Amino acid sequence: MRFEDDIQVRPASIDDWQPAMDLAWRTFLRFDADDYKREGIDNFKEFVTDSKLYRNFCEGRYPLFVALIKDRIVGLISLRNDNHISLLFVDGDYHRRGIGRALMEYTRQYLLNEVNINSATVFAAPYAYSFYEAEGFSKIGEETERDGMKFTPMEMFF
Repeated sequence: MRFEDDIQVRPASIDDWQPAMDLAWRTFLRFDADDYKREGIDNFKEFVTDSKLYRNFCEGRYPLFVALIKDRIVGLISLRNDNHISLLFVDGDYHRRGIGRALMEYTRQYLLNEVNINSATVFAAPYAYSFYEAEGFSKIGEETERDGMKFTPMEMFF
């Protein structure tokens, strides 16, 4: 699917996995890590380097979609448990260019048409909370800290 500024969003291939996880890690360090304790940072690093997560992706149990501009991965979104957004990151050099919105729209269409689900949930990091709110998510619980990571549970119906 193509969006503004020649943003293309598509399912990730096996070859996209490592560049996507590297992007998630770099972006997390740049924008999110200051909101987390050392335990949370270590847990996030462990998550994006987990071989079991990669195996689940390879076996089709962990959908990952990537946003590209001129064949360069500039964003990613992944799902677990059918409709829970597990990761959503956009390269910091590409913020505010519609990439996050394009990833969300692709995911909405995927959930509606492929999974037949009309909602999504997310544990929004403090840095991303306003993005999710602007996308139509509503807070369904108070900010929580678990395993050193802060997040606010949110949900959106579409």
